[in-house]
Order: sequence, then structure tokens, then C-alpha cells
Amino acid sequence: MTVGLRNSAIRWSTIVAMTALATAVAVPPVTAAPAIPKEVDPVPMVTIPAGEFLMGNPEGKGRTDEWPQRSVYLDEFAIDQVEVTNERYLAFVKTTGHRSPPNPYGTTPLTSTKGIEQLPVVQTTWYDAKAYCGWAKKRLPTEAEWEKAARGTDGRLFPWGNEPATSKRANFDREWEEENTLHPVGSLPDGDSPYGVKDLSGNAREWVQDWYDADYYQLAPDRNPQGPEKRGVVRSIRGGSWHSPMSDITTTARGRGGFALQTHGTGFRCARSLADQAQQK
Repeated sequence: MTVGLRNSAIRWSTIVAMTALATAVAVPPVTAAPAIPKEVDPVPMVTIPAGEFLMGNPEGKGRTDEWPQRSVYLDEFAIDQVEVTNERYLAFVKTTGHRSPPNPYGTTPLTSTKGIEQLPVVQTTWYDAKAYCGWAKKRLPTEAEWEKAARGTDGRLFPWGNEPATSKRANFDREWEEENTLHPVGSLPDGDSPYGVKDLSGNAREWVQDWYDADYYQLAPDRNPQGPEKRGVVRSIRGGSWHSPMSDITTTARGRGGFALQTHGTGFRCARSLADQAQQK
């Protein structure tokens, strides 16, 4: 090999080595993806896509507090597929020391009653529901979110469509029969909403986030309504219960109750906005 070729080869080897070194320095080390925190409330949540839906009823249909019907846009959110059960609520009580609700099935503590684990928890106040959802890093759904999850975008009267309610679709219009009154959550799939959310008609009424105002729909914004800004004395309740007539378990029927209201027919489920859900990952 001539001197010129030898020097050229040396220079080329040096360049290759330096390039390899620079490349090695430039590539960042591989790091593990951040761990997803474990949910303290292990229940499936259903994602409701962003978009418009028909909220309320046209004048002359339903009750006056459901008027007028309007197109409302909601951002994407997630909602519990089923109502909060006794089992889940008592886990919250045990973890936090929050007070246990009264036992609707007898005089003993709720924790001592067997066979009710998968029944929806009832006898909860609005504050109880709010506290549970906060513990689970969620919140109560707004009235608008609840209604969209129940009826979808086609303005249907019931979660399953416009056909009348039956005992295979909803638990309603009944008398109290102790542990046999409420149904285990998710046990009536014929009553599912278009998104697959369960038990939105009957079984247990559900607290929502909003203050109740009979005239709110007339002035409410058409994008992500959060309920009246002024403080009232009652909160909204949706969905009807095991005791409600058919007219009270429609997707549009609005109920109300004071903060301290506790009944055998009132429970709740939780929701989470898309931004909040992203923070959990």
C-alpha cells in the first residue's frame, strides 16, 4: 500500500470512529413508559364521544322543566358503566372513614347484611356521592352528560329506544321488598343505552352535579352546560328508581332533592372529563 493510500485509509477510519461516537452520544437512553396509577374504583367506564345531542323535550311533550328541546355540544367524557354498588361504597368507607349509609334492609349495620354486595348503594346524600367520586379521582356527571349517556344522539325517550318500559328493560313501578327490590347492577342488558351504559332507567335514581332550576333549559348554554351558577337549595337527580312510574324513568325526566336527602331509591355513578382521565395515565 502506498503512503497516500495508507494515510487515506487512516483518515477514513478516524472519521467512521468519530461518527459512530457522535451518534452514540446523540441517541437518548431508552426509558420505561410512565406507570398508569391503579384505579381505586375498579369499575368499567364508558367513553362518550364529543359532539352534539338533543337534550330535553319539545314544548308540549313531557314536563315543563324539560322544555325546550335543544341541540347541546359536549366534550368527550367517560362515565361509570354501572351504578356504585354497596361493595364499592363500603370499600370507600373502610379506606376513608366516611360514614356508612343507613341500612335499608334492617336495623343492623350495612356491612353485616349479606347478598347485597352488587346492589346499587342507596340512602346516600349528595355530599356522600360527591365525596365518593372525589376519592375515586372522578366527579358527578352533569345533567347534560347523564342525559347524553342515556339517550345518545337520536333523541330517544328511553335508553333502549322509544318502546315502552318492561320488566326486562328496567326495574320500576314496584313496592319495597327488602333485599329483593333493587336489582344487581348491569343485570338488565335489554335496558342498555346506545353506548352500553347500564341501569339509566329505574333501579336507583342518580345524583348529578347540577343545581336544580326548573327554568334552566330556557337559558342554558348550548356547549358543555354545567347547571345554574346561582346557588339553590336542591340538586338534580336523574333516572328514576324501582318505585318510579314509567313517566319518571325517561331519559328526559328531571328530579330534585336537598343535600341531606336519603332515600331507599337514590344512589349515583361517577364521571370523568377527558382531561381528567388523561391525568390518570
